[in-house]
This record gives sequence, structure tokens and C-alpha cells, in this order.
Amino acid sequence: MQNNSIEDRQEPWHALSVDDVCAKLGTDSAGLSAAAAAERHAAFGPNRLPQGPRRSALVRFLLQFHNLLIYVLLAAGMLAMFLGHAIDAGVIFAVVLVNAVIGFVQEGRAEQALDAIRGMIDPKASVLRDGRRLTVAADAIVPGDVVIVEAGARVPADLRLIRARNLRIDEAILTGESVAVDKTLAPTAAPAALGDRTSMAFSGTFVAAGQGAGIAVATGAKSELGLIGALLGTVETLQTPLIRQMDGFAKRLTLFTLGISAVAFAFAVLLRGYAFTDAFMVVVGLAVAAIPEGLPATMTIALAIGIQRMAARNAIIRRLPAVETLGSVSVICSDKTGTLTRNEMTVRAVVTAEAVFEVTGVGYEPHGEYRVEGRD
Repeated sequence: MQNNSIEDRQEPWHALSVDDVCAKLGTDSAGLSAAAAAERHAAFGPNRLPQGPRRSALVRFLLQFHNLLIYVLLAAGMLAMFLGHAIDAGVIFAVVLVNAVIGFVQEGRAEQALDAIRGMIDPKASVLRDGRRLTVAADAIVPGDVVIVEAGARVPADLRLIRARNLRIDEAILTGESVAVDKTLAPTAAPAALGDRTSMAFSGTFVAAGQGAGIAVATGAKSELGLIGALLGTVETLQTPLIRQMDGFAKRLTLFTLGISAVAFAFAVLLRGYAFTDAFMVVVGLAVAAIPEGLPATMTIALAIGIQRMAARNAIIRRLPAVETLGSVSVICSDKTGTLTRNEMTVRAVVTAEAVFEVTGVGYEPHGEYRVEGRD
């Protein structure tokens, strides 16, 4: 089927003429038919960046125990139970359980907050289907769709432009360039860099001015933005400094405790004449007493307090150890434009001979008011 071969091609769409693009994608300036769009949507899937598999609640809860110090505490609790010290064992297990519950609840709240934010974002796009302009969900766009873009909108997929009227697109999200790019319809050279492909509009970029239309040539993970997302998925996950330190402490504590226990056992049996069983029970009790069962709970509570304080400043942190990592940052290397700033130059005040007018609103969004001394 022709549709199945579309996504497999690595075409230099920016170097092709509009007619060639239409021929290769089986479309025209009137757009796809509703039936063809449905068929391609079934073949290619939604125009959505892939998300990693979500961990179930059970997995998130069990991962709270995945810590060397917790393993040591659990071993100490089982030894205490073996010795018949039920109260001591109960205290140790309770501390471990409370520690896990706090971490589990906090991560669950962060997941819910992120889900709520995703739910607030419901992007729409204007497309031509059967020659008529329709507003559809952005994830319903398929290769071959004719997508209409206007000032103030986000480009929903990688587009080969077929119409452009004073069209300027901010591509800082991909290239880091703060100046919006003037778009044209003429093909560009095949080896042209991403920022020089003036015949293209890329997914996730922002239309700063003008109007245009383009044929969707790549959607979802196949778009340039999707390729960046795929690269981010290959980043190695490292342990936080706090977790590394706690693992190191647990290893040293375990080795020290085992060493002292072995020396005490040998001293009791060989020099003091203790029975083997009695000496073993004493050594086990010594090992259990050496374990700081309150340390994990204290650390978790401190991190949870840090997360609550960050949440009060509108910062959502998904995992507890990330708080300490953020606090350990000493140098931040960042591109200013679009990162520390919005990359949107706007008028905030108009000063006249009669009054000073305050201009409200956020960035290029077409909403806001003019105020004089705080009054509309």
C-alpha cells in the first residue's frame, strides 16, 4: 500500500518542489479525503511524541525499597525477629514502611500534577479535508494533510510549505536562533542545515507573523522535534549525589558491622569461652543495634519538606532525591533565549505626555488590556 511506504522514506522534503511533494504523499492542495485521513491515521498512529511506559502504582511503591540502606534495615529487622525481639523488629519494619509510604505518596502527587497540566493542553489545528477547512485535534494530523498556520499558533507537524504570506516562524526551540525566520516556497539545497530550510515549518515552532499552509511530511516521532525526543530517551540515568553517598555509607556500615561482629564473635568463643549459640546471639544483637533505622525516615521527611517548599514556588518535582540534586547545582550552563526568557519581545508600557499606559498579557498571545494607573 502506498501509505505504508510514506513513513519509510527519508526524503529531503525541503529540496523538493510542491508538485513532487504532493505526488510522493498522494495529496494535493485541497487536502486529503476524510477516508484517506482515517486510513493513514490507523497506519501511522496519532501525531504525538512517544511517552515512556508509565510505572504502575505497585512498581512505584516497590521501588521505594530499592535502596541499599533499606536492604540493610530489612535484614536487621529479620534478624531482630529471629532473636525474638518482636518490638524492635516491628519498629524497624514500621520505619521502613513509613519511609516508603511518604515517598510513594509524594511521587503520586507529582504524577497527578503533571497529568493535570497535560490535560490543560489540548492543541488544535486547522486542516483541509475534502477541500473544506476543519479544526481537528493536533494528534489527528497525518502525512499528506494540508495544515493551515497563522500568527500566534504552534506548528503541529513538520510541513512543506505550499502557501506563505509574510510568514515568519520562530524556530528557537530547534535552532536556538532568537530571530524569526522568513519562510518561502522555493526549494532549498538538499544538504541545507535545519535553520536554512526556509521552505519548511517544523513541529513545535511558533508562528510569529503572517499566514501559510503546508503539507504534513512528518508527524509524531518522525518529526524533527520527535527525533530530539528520541535522543533524550537515550540519556543515561545517573544516581543523585545523595543516593550515591547513602549507598556508600550503607556499604561502609555493613562492612564495619560485619567486621566488628566477626571480631566480637571470635573474642567471645575463643578467649572468653562462650558457647557457640550464645556468642552468635550476642553478635546478632550487636549488629542489629548498629543499624541507624531512623536515618531513612529522617532523610525522606527532609526531602519531602523540600518538595513542598518547591511546590509553593510552582516547581513540580517527581522524585524525592531530585530535590537534593537541584540543591547541589553550583554552575548552570544555559542558552538565554527561550530558556531563561520567553524569546518574545513585547510592549509592556506606553509613555505619553498625558499618562503612562500599562500593557498586560503574556508574550504573543492575543489577550491583554491597556491600563492607566491600574485601571482598565
